[in-house]
Amino acid sequence: MSHDPTVTAGDIARLAGVGRAAVSNWRRRHDDFPVPIDGTANQPQFSLRQVEAWLRRYGKSYQVSLADRVWQRLKAAGDLRLGELVADAGALLTGGESALEPELAVLVEELAEQLGPLAAYEFLVERYLEAHSRQLSVTRDEVAELMVRLAGAAGQTVFDPACGVGTLLLAPKAGRVFGQDLSTTSACIAAARLRLRGVEAEIAAGDSMRHDGFADERADAVVCDPPFNERAWGFEELTGDPRWEYGLPPRGEPELAWVQHCLTHVKPGGLVAILMPAAAASRRSGRRIRANLLRNGALRAVITLQGSDLWLLRRPRTGDRHPSEVLIMEADVKDVEPAWEAYLANRSDNGVRIIDLLVEDVDVSPARHRRPDGDNLGRAFVETRERFLAAVAVPPDLKVLDQPLDQPMTTVGDLVKAGLVTILQAPAKMRVSGGDLPVLTADDLASGTGATGSTEAESGLVLLEAGDVVASFSSVRVMAESGAVLGPYLTAYRVDRSSLDPDFLAGYLRAAGGRATSGSSRFDARRTRLPRLPLPAQRAYGEAFRRLVALEDALRETNALGQQLIRLGLDGLIGGRLHPPA
Repeated sequence: MSHDPTVTAGDIARLAGVGRAAVSNWRRRHDDFPVPIDGTANQPQFSLRQVEAWLRRYGKSYQVSLADRVWQRLKAAGDLRLGELVADAGALLTGGESALEPELAVLVEELAEQLGPLAAYEFLVERYLEAHSRQLSVTRDEVAELMVRLAGAAGQTVFDPACGVGTLLLAPKAGRVFGQDLSTTSACIAAARLRLRGVEAEIAAGDSMRHDGFADERADAVVCDPPFNERAWGFEELTGDPRWEYGLPPRGEPELAWVQHCLTHVKPGGLVAILMPAAAASRRSGRRIRANLLRNGALRAVITLQGSDLWLLRRPRTGDRHPSEVLIMEADVKDVEPAWEAYLANRSDNGVRIIDLLVEDVDVSPARHRRPDGDNLGRAFVETRERFLAAVAVPPDLKVLDQPLDQPMTTVGDLVKAGLVTILQAPAKMRVSGGDLPVLTADDLASGTGATGSTEAESGLVLLEAGDVVASFSSVRVMAESGAVLGPYLTAYRVDRSSLDPDFLAGYLRAAGGRATSGSSRFDARRTRLPRLPLPAQRAYGEAFRRLVALEDALRETNALGQQLIRLGLDGLIGGRLHPPA
């Protein structure tokens, strides 16, 4: 890695006062344009000195400001230390201990004199976030401001247990703020940003779940944008934790752990505004906790914004009367506050009766409860009815035998030894948020959806192929297409398709796993027994297994569509938009 100052294509565009497209054109048209010396194919980095020389050679005007000079010096130390150096710059500007080398410290102080300490530091933080946009998730400003307004954070004590670089804590004009983040670097940056604004703040570094830095603190409002899909959140260590007032979060539901952590840290009557993945509103594994949140009057709203859901929760006071409805809707940011105010005034058009939600799935996803307006209600009923009828699947026609077949058997372990099956597993530690590669998660496998996770390219990843049999402890499916990466806690079985049918293998793995989950023994897939059959006979079995999986998926879909059809029918009959046939 070079230690010379480097610039990205975006940096070059800023220096030369042109758009990024112009820089791309220069790279294509000029053979002598500097070649990247670092970075990646998608985010190349160029030597600043070489770029300056090229711009001078072609008579292109440019200006490297003091701010850019400081930034390039910070970047020259390398990506691994960049966050640490930005944090050190914040410590320097707030009067703390800084490990910046003297020459760089002088440049930072000169920049602070030129722009003011706050503007200088915000410039460096903005560039840092831009350079690490794939690794650092930052709440959009308009969403952050909305969350703190809804939580009533102005003038109050506000807490963010996953504060990152402090975005949510910067939004309110709070009396006092405190926050925690797993990253020491992010926590230091957040603390500096708040101090430079004169905010009374206490920021801790550490794992909020395992090592709560504010166990005894209760805030007036809690705001949080937690990490999604982090399976290693401490399930085993925290099974008996007193925070799980509404139920032990399943291993695959870390977001429901964050919800209860936030409720623990808000005063009775205080509000929590937390961003959640859309799947958290409907995953079967979390239905018990969602039901308890609804029954106890804690969950007040689920609002779909761009890319995620906003959950609003209130910690009940002793003796509180529980609400009969919860606000469930899809909305633009500008429409959320009026809808919330209407809900609080008991005049909401988007309220859903809690008693209607306390059914098998306890599904609070706004997409499921979307209500058409009066003019479209009849059309929605007809379309939903057609989808319901189209989703109905026919089970396979299986022949009944008087006696079970006596067939020679083998095991998956024997097939592995014979080279007919290769077992593949994801890396033990793997991020499933951020990046360009799609990741198939355990939830995707269970629901039969496409890959919803994402990750960065790294060694050890398993790229799935069409025909791979993918299994978790409770689900088995055959991949219909290639391109996704195998996610955590999943195993892929890649078969020699000239000798073994994937659906045939999947059916026996699924049956064996189902028997194991109902008993006390640990399931060992290698011991799964299956008959030795010629390939045509395997395919016949595989087709039957595939039809049964399709039937299960259809039942799940028709259940959801049936509930929607019932609601539309009731609304249409009562509202006069539908009527029985003559």
